[in-house]
Amino acid sequence: MTWQLSGTYFEHCPCGMVCPCTTSGLTLPADQERCTVILAFHIDTGSIDGVDVAGRTAVLVADAPRLMSEGGWKVGLFVDDHATDEQFEHLGAVFSGQRGGIWATLAGLVGEMLGAERVPITYADDGRTHRLRVGDVIDMVIEDWVLPNSDEVAKLTGMTFPAPVLTMARSTRSHVDAFGVRMDSLGSNGHSAPFAWAA
Repeated sequence: MTWQLSGTYFEHCPCGMVCPCTTSGLTLPADQERCTVILAFHIDTGSIDGVDVAGRTAVLVADAPRLMSEGGWKVGLFVDDHATDEQFEHLGAVFSGQRGGIWATLAGLVGEMLGAERVPITYADDGRTHRLRVGDVIDMVIEDWVLPNSDEVAKLTGMTFPAPVLTMARSTRSHVDAFGVRMDSLGSNGHSAPFAWAA
């Protein structure tokens, strides 16, 4: 059983810039009482056990303790409604860590799966602006952070998940009410990056 996925991702959480959870490898506490994070992945190319999953989008909704390394995360998964039954099943297996790789490392931190659903998803990666709409339960936009007096976006290097280099961003639209997880947090942390994984 082998798989490989590559594409683009972005995330949003209510921490101030920059999120201490991400930059510390989950060893520092979040800015808020709990960590709420939305991670969206659009797969440009990929296959799981020979099943082509190119063009699919997966969105993870997570609620975790302030110190994420304590575990006990509550996680829900959305996959775009163009996914076949086979694609949906295989993507669920990868993103839950059942197929090894990068997600298996995080699987031990998950205490409860809140569900997995196929829903209409709009994922737009427009240069420095990243938009996500998931049914009527998630509506968020993040914009990559450009340093003053510069045309360059700010980046974090030496990261481990979900990519080694992350672009810094902040939210300009933020509404989440999915799987019992709620967040409305304008002007807070975001990241974007290309990703490439295999196992």
